[in-house]
Amino acid sequence: MREKKLREMEEIAATIRELAVPGMMPKALIDAVKERHPKASKKEIARAAFLTVILSAEFDPEDTQALHDLAMETRESANGDEKPKP
Repeated sequence: MREKKLREMEEIAATIRELAVPGMMPKALIDAVKERHPKASKKEIARAAFLTVILSAEFDPEDTQALHDLAMETRESANGDEKPKP
């Protein structure tokens, strides 16, 4: 069971890495990921986003900050803590 969850998270992380672009809003990324992984929760997507950050830091440090920002925003959105827009 644990291996299956890890495999699913890795698949979601790969999707995030493929779809994420600088300036992308978290909701747009979540919606795009959910198209490919309809059973994934926002929390699972947020966790996969952090996994993407961790894995990309080793290979592409320039993208790491953008992915980190996206992961943080996605996590906040998943927890219902989305900051109000000015």
